[in-house]
Amino acid sequence: MSRRLLLVALLGLLCAAGVQCEEGGDVEVETGGGEEGDLPAVDEDLGASREGSRTDDEAVEREEEAIKLDGLSVAEMKQLRDSAEKFVFQAEVNRMMKLIINSLYRNKEIFLRELISNASDALDKIRFMSLTDKSALSATEEMSIKIKADKENNMLHITDTGIGMTKRELEQNLGTIAKSGTTEFFEKLDEVTAAAGEGAASDLIGQFGVGFYSSFLVADTVVVTSKHNKDKQYIWESDASEFTIAEDPRGDTLLRGTTVSLVLKEEAMEFLEPHTLKNLVQKYSQFINFPIYLWESKTETVDEPIEDEEGEEEEGSSKEEESGEEGEDDTVVEDEASVEEEEGEEEEKPKTRKVEKTTWDWVQVNNTKPIWLRTTKEVEDEEYAEFYKAFTKDSQYPLAKTHFVAEGEVTFRSILFVPPVAPPDMFTSYTKSSSNIKLYVRRVFITDDFEDMLPHYLNFLRGVVDSDDLPLNVSRETLQQHKLLKVIKKKLVRKALDMFKKMDVEDYKKFWEQFSTNIKLGVMEDTSNKTRLAKLLRFQSSNEESELTSLEMYMERMKEKQDHIYFMAAPNRVEAEASPFVERLLRKGYEVLYLVDPVDEYALQNLPEFEGKKFQNVAKEGLQFGDEGEREKEQMEEMEVLYKPLTDWLKDEALSEHIDKAVVSNRLSDSPCALVASQYGW
Repeated sequence: MSRRLLLVALLGLLCAAGVQCEEGGDVEVETGGGEEGDLPAVDEDLGASREGSRTDDEAVEREEEAIKLDGLSVAEMKQLRDSAEKFVFQAEVNRMMKLIINSLYRNKEIFLRELISNASDALDKIRFMSLTDKSALSATEEMSIKIKADKENNMLHITDTGIGMTKRELEQNLGTIAKSGTTEFFEKLDEVTAAAGEGAASDLIGQFGVGFYSSFLVADTVVVTSKHNKDKQYIWESDASEFTIAEDPRGDTLLRGTTVSLVLKEEAMEFLEPHTLKNLVQKYSQFINFPIYLWESKTETVDEPIEDEEGEEEEGSSKEEESGEEGEDDTVVEDEASVEEEEGEEEEKPKTRKVEKTTWDWVQVNNTKPIWLRTTKEVEDEEYAEFYKAFTKDSQYPLAKTHFVAEGEVTFRSILFVPPVAPPDMFTSYTKSSSNIKLYVRRVFITDDFEDMLPHYLNFLRGVVDSDDLPLNVSRETLQQHKLLKVIKKKLVRKALDMFKKMDVEDYKKFWEQFSTNIKLGVMEDTSNKTRLAKLLRFQSSNEESELTSLEMYMERMKEKQDHIYFMAAPNRVEAEASPFVERLLRKGYEVLYLVDPVDEYALQNLPEFEGKKFQNVAKEGLQFGDEGEREKEQMEEMEVLYKPLTDWLKDEALSEHIDKAVVSNRLSDSPCALVASQYGW
């Protein structure tokens, strides 16, 4: 009976629950405001509404991300856009950018070299300024270059703490270029690209100071933020078509210096990889005299403490397992827990676990110790070569080098290099100030614009000079007049000439092909080193068919009683050999130098003798062989008397308007006659 009553009660409860659920369903439908057939439409609308809301959120996030690129808030970005001044690039700049992009598109990586080089120049300038203006470094004393890749936003930032740029300098330096050098740059770019390919063209942009524009090889947009001590912080921005300049709404966040931010193209994402950036710095900028830092990450395994809550959860789960195994004896479980608690309190050992942790920091990637401060034994040939290439922005190895320490009245360290090819403007800018020797005083770069650091004929040399004896806190003009500079110049010339002399035969042939005119000009200009320079001269000779000869080699081959060094000036070797003036000399076995370069004869005019032997132009009067005997002299006198009527007639009647005199000559062998210049004539 009791079982039946229980079943009836259960059935009643189930029926009541079913009715309630049905009523609840009706209420829910009425609240929806439609019939059952309308429900899908309502769901669709809600779904569309939710999707639309999500799209709007993404748009806002994208906008904020774009703003975040420059570290600006929405309000600051609006202020920046509203206040920006628009400028148009100078026509020459547009043309130059197109040329650079078209000619160097396969060698994009040089952009980093150029930006680091510019940063180094800016640091040199502020450091030099600080020598006479103590407040120059008041904003920050840090002197560095920092490179940071932002993969999230596809941006690369190069920051320096150099001199920075004012608003006017941003407009002038990054929007215009000097027209005087533009045409020359275009001509040289076309010339070297056709002759030597893109590698030479990449060297040229650095030499002409337009390397900044190589940024557009890898970037769609370039943003330059700069702070100069004498101006506010400004932002320069360009997509290569035009540029804008605006005051930075964030204020003077840089303190001093410049940040170049590149929004990279899709095909240039490799330059966001730390190992790529590190390799490029070590390839092109290893010897920059300021530390170059790269924002890098490293992963290491560390012990991390376990939080109390995690420990309690683990401990609790273990206790439950134990209690499940031992049954439902509450008393036993409580006793065990209390025992464990007491043991834990006694030990109180922190719980840890091994985890991998990634940290980010600035890591220096170059060696800033100047190479010239090291001894020659410490520096490998490859290091010299790489330093030369970084220092000169040349892609080839130097032809020769000398690394030395000069001591005495002034002590200085120096490295001088001979480039493999003569600079294109070597003679067009011959009398201008040299910019190829960098002067440092106690490792501080002073200038590369001293007129008298080297004589003009050595203006092709590249190198550095570092002295502790020169004053630091004086103007450049005062330093240029300093007496110690004359001593340095004198020693540099001697070391350079000694370097040329020690070159091996094959290297000296290459040197002579490129710089022979310089040595000849040196003979004409540098009287104190005339003898040293004379030993470096090379000429074509009747004794050598293809090889050039030196004056020392000529002296070794001279005949016993020969008192003169004979030479014949002519446009080329063929004419020199065919000249009647050399007939008798060659038949008698004398060696004749052939001067086929227009500068040769001028050089020898300024070199009256070499090691006691005078030079004799065989095309001028007064030729003497030095081996004539008494009999030959008597025969000559007899011939003069015999042919005197003829020589008088030629002089006074037949050729009176064209010659000064006619004489019987002993220099001719096959030719009947020859016109000879007077001793001081042409």
